Amino acid sequence: MRTGVIGTGYLGRLHARILTEMPEAQAAGFVEMNDAIAAEVEQNLKLKRYESVAALAKDIDCAVVATPTTTHFEIARQLLESGIDVMIEKPITASADEARKLIEIAKERGRIIQVGHVERYNPAIMAAVPLLHKVGYIVAERLGVFVPRSLDVDVLLDLMIHDLNLVLSLLRQPVVDIRAVGIPVLTDKVDITNVRLELANGAVANLTASRVSQDRVRKIRFFGSDSYISVDTREQEVKGYRLSGKAIEPLDITVEKKEPLRAELESFLECVRERKRPVVSGEDGLEAVDLAVRVAAAIDTAVEKYRNG
Repeated sequence: MRTGVIGTGYLGRLHARILTEMPEAQAAGFVEMNDAIAAEVEQNLKLKRYESVAALAKDIDCAVVATPTTTHFEIARQLLESGIDVMIEKPITASADEARKLIEIAKERGRIIQVGHVERYNPAIMAAVPLLHKVGYIVAERLGVFVPRSLDVDVLLDLMIHDLNLVLSLLRQPVVDIRAVGIPVLTDKVDITNVRLELANGAVANLTASRVSQDRVRKIRFFGSDSYISVDTREQEVKGYRLSGKAIEPLDITVEKKEPLRAELESFLECVRERKRPVVSGEDGLEAVDLAVRVAAAIDTAVEKYRNG
């Protein structure tokens, strides 16, 4: 599959590097507005730089969009209308309305949209999924140190969007109540937040995300009626315990470690080749953004209540 990359910042360069290593892909080239970054990619990866998305679209079958979130809609729209299947880095777009428009265009043109919620392809999550039964409580921590990227969006769309997608996709229940708090710390947008989601079946998810912490943490814990599963997606480790009679027994869980981004790209190319629905479709990306918008509204309500209290 002749594949292009639009945007070669931090994530875009990772995508480009992996594509050059994959036998099932032919890395056709990239688009990058920054001359210095483009020169580095050309030198290190020996990829052709195209002057525009339109020029690249003429030479590819599919593309990875790894530009700032606020540009996702326009770039993906142009690619889809040119007949190109796209993998869009998370979040799919900056708004739910933009996501809906892209999904509509993709359906009209018979194109595929995959969204880069890479945790869905993490080997630790993949190993944990078959063990999840009647989950009633989820606790997730997604903490990162401050880096000057993805600052066009808040921490909800930057980091927590992963866990919102996991809750929606693994529990398959609508969210009926949201309690949230969040504050800006180093930017003019929310940098740290804690969110409590109640789902229609009574399950509860307590999520924390921060991009201003001292340590990097990527952990999610699932509590069921007879089991406890703890997943560290950064270390790709899973620990589990199950109730057997009146005894608690450890579960033997094997994780076949693999670069999640590579697994994600392999899945994308397979979907393009076989014309099948991605693990994380455009509709899944829309659900996550729509929930993030609802969480943001809950944060605004909490802030207003605090100020007036």
